[in-house]
Amino acid sequence: MMIGRSVGRVVISDVTPVVSCGQWPTRAVVGENFTVSATVFREGHDLIGANAVLSGPDGRGTPFVRMRSAGPGTDRYEAEITAGDTGLWGFRVEAWADPVATWQHGIELKVGAGQTVDELAVDFEDGARLLLRALPGVPEGRRAEIARAVATLRDDGIEDPAARIVAALDPRLTSLLAAFPLRDLITRSPLYRMWVDRPRALFGSWYEMFPRSEGATLDPPRSGTFLTAAERLPAIADMGFDVVYLPPIHPVGEINRKGPNNTLTPGPDDPGSPWAIGSEHGGHDAVHPDLGTIDDFDLFVARARSLGMEVALDLALQCAPDHPWAKRHPEWFVVRSDGSIAYAENPPKKYQDIYPLNFDADPTGLYQEILRVVRHWTAHGVRIFRVDNPHTKPVEFWEWLIGQVKATEPDVLFLAEAFTRPAMMHTLARVGFTQSYTYFTWRNTKWELEEYAGELVAAGHYMRPNFFVNTPDILPGYLVDGGEPAFRIRALLAATLSPTWGVYAGYELYERTPVRPGSEEYLDSEKYQYRPRDWAGAERAGRSLAPYLTRLNQIRRAHPALQWLRNLHLHHADSDQIMVYSKRLAPADVAGAGKAPGGAATAPVATAGGARVGDAVLVIVNLDPHQAHETTVRLDLPALGLDWSDALEVTDEITGATYRWGQDNYVRLDPAVEPAHVFTVRAVS
Repeated sequence: MMIGRSVGRVVISDVTPVVSCGQWPTRAVVGENFTVSATVFREGHDLIGANAVLSGPDGRGTPFVRMRSAGPGTDRYEAEITAGDTGLWGFRVEAWADPVATWQHGIELKVGAGQTVDELAVDFEDGARLLLRALPGVPEGRRAEIARAVATLRDDGIEDPAARIVAALDPRLTSLLAAFPLRDLITRSPLYRMWVDRPRALFGSWYEMFPRSEGATLDPPRSGTFLTAAERLPAIADMGFDVVYLPPIHPVGEINRKGPNNTLTPGPDDPGSPWAIGSEHGGHDAVHPDLGTIDDFDLFVARARSLGMEVALDLALQCAPDHPWAKRHPEWFVVRSDGSIAYAENPPKKYQDIYPLNFDADPTGLYQEILRVVRHWTAHGVRIFRVDNPHTKPVEFWEWLIGQVKATEPDVLFLAEAFTRPAMMHTLARVGFTQSYTYFTWRNTKWELEEYAGELVAAGHYMRPNFFVNTPDILPGYLVDGGEPAFRIRALLAATLSPTWGVYAGYELYERTPVRPGSEEYLDSEKYQYRPRDWAGAERAGRSLAPYLTRLNQIRRAHPALQWLRNLHLHHADSDQIMVYSKRLAPADVAGAGKAPGGAATAPVATAGGARVGDAVLVIVNLDPHQAHETTVRLDLPALGLDWSDALEVTDEITGATYRWGQDNYVRLDPAVEPAHVFTVRAVS
């Protein structure tokens, strides 16, 4: 029985990064360097070479990148490649027999073994013919180097074998032929897809706010508007946030409306939950009349853009009982045996004000309607959607919807709010979601954070984390119990571990009162009522975390190393309460950075020692918000671009203090004073 071939003349296997054996594209952003690697080998002892080759969204290839050996005896080859524009790219590995390198290696051994000119006559001619074969592939201006080597090999007047081959083994010629190789037995891997997003997909600082609370009053109860909320935007921009995320801005249902703290007894002026979408005033393509008009929303978006920020809009695919869809399309919902539509339940929780959608009765009609809604908001300047509970909708729907949108608007981004099992979270990322909420909110101990950071880095070629420190649904117990130091610790961890992080409004005021002990729900939750805040009063009283959040975002913008995910490296500390990690970009990568991934200009990186270190940020944080801890920190100096014996200078980006360090260093951190060091690293001459 004949069996189809699964390998070529040169074996290529285990290509990475590949998502589910190539079922879905791997992910990158414009300007991101990522490593392509593969196992490459052939029979015998002849030398081989390998390239990584990109092809752009237009189908045309780009110049290949020569792959380097990842280590002797491993047969692994790797190369850094970079995509220059958004869209669907492809990459493959090419491998080949390298006859010139094989000849060079062999002739050097023979000459070294003492063979004579006469014994090597055929070898000299073989080398000359190989170099002549390579000649057409070399740029015209460099061909003279090959011609000289050929002439020397054929010069019978040179009696010294070493002198006969010196031109053919010249490092400059070897380097030239590495860039323009003679390739035999070329073998190509399959073409693997790679979706390239704009840089905001990887790097950004998010701020969540309810427009109805900004400018609202409680006596009498009155909603804020898009115009009053726009007055808050300069302060958010001043803190360094790039994305303003708005919960649903649509009409809120009247039927079964929730009152304060999720009660079933709303008063006549209670606004209800914005996630109970739809009323006689419209559905998912309408704005709540209390917030203003669609023109007012457009002005809000334009104001944010003028301040260097984007607006992200909630896409919550659920309906209030009085949503227009419930009347016109009852088939889009689950109808019970008594003819009623089932409301959402997560026992013991009941959501009487919300109808979940049924995606199976009329998928064509429902799919197209949701696509229309998304395109409605992209036409009004929305380029980012935070998707509510995507894990409760079919995965195949998301693959279809995101694919449809990105086919014509590749700059649109989707954040998955899917706090669920890992398999679902990772699959949503694979099928197209740009970013994902994560379990960071519940990872507090050193071993939890280190293990989880490693997991996210390993999945970084398709799943990008967004580290929100709190949400309207999640008031972590760590914040409740840890007080103000806990707010600093969690913000610092989120802002330096992940390229994208976020806060929900009120975080800078240390809001941390739960509705009851042990609950993650806020007391007087903004989900069910207006929550105007005295921002200016908190600033005057020195009771605001805003200056600290501002400094964190300044550090993130100033240091390109913090704007990437896969460069995270963990270091050792003796204490189980102190976590140490670094992020570094090599000098060449720093020189080519120019702008942050989000598009904002980066501050110049100090160059003292930069020729070796590049941009390196070292973070040391006390995870215990209640008491000081001391420890010995043992640094992995090569991970910082240094040798094991080197000295280094570290400068704290928060306090300004500078220290001279080595491999082992004493650290004491008091959360009541400052819970962490964020060091810039420089080599000491």
